[in-house]
Amino acid sequence: MMTTLSRRAILAFALTLPLPILPASAAANAAEQFVADNIQKGFELLNNKSLSPAQRRAQFEQFLLSIADMKRIAVFTLGNYRRTASPADLDAFYAAFQNYAVSVYQSYFAKYAGQTLKVTGSQERAPDDVIVRTQLIDPNDSSGQPPAEVDIRVRTDTGKPVVTDVAYAGVFLSLEERDQFTAFLGQNGGNIRSLITHLNELAKQYK
Repeated sequence: MMTTLSRRAILAFALTLPLPILPASAAANAAEQFVADNIQKGFELLNNKSLSPAQRRAQFEQFLLSIADMKRIAVFTLGNYRRTASPADLDAFYAAFQNYAVSVYQSYFAKYAGQTLKVTGSQERAPDDVIVRTQLIDPNDSSGQPPAEVDIRVRTDTGKPVVTDVAYAGVFLSLEERDQFTAFLGQNGGNIRSLITHLNELAKQYK
């Protein structure tokens, strides 16, 4: 069985491989424009000092839910456990996951307060599945270190572009979460309610 560490290593290596230079498709261009237009709004919200912390969180949550398919991400993170979960447990998990995910994404975005997002290209996995590559540009950074890279997965198979994953340092959050959640469920008899409680506790730590 592939370990989390080996999966990370393979993914990180794959992201460093040179991609063939091909003309950007309309789908890739649309995904890049979607990211350029929308993700920067998240930074602007978190950098808006005229808002109270509670107001920033509320507006960031509203923004995030408007561009990300949270239910789709939540289903993925449950792995095979979603097949045996009751509808009631799944609904409760979706709600807990959304609260947790908003806290996680806000925490990540807040780390880069004052920076701007620059789209540098994309990789089209399928006509409706594009990985948009970006860099976080810090206008006050004089260290000479390369900008932090963030990859954003955009899907359009539902009729409109939505974010379904974000990668930091080559590691996609949904893959990381699936590993963590399924490991937790494996240690707790597949009890979804225990995972829900765990996610609610984690969300409090991020706030």
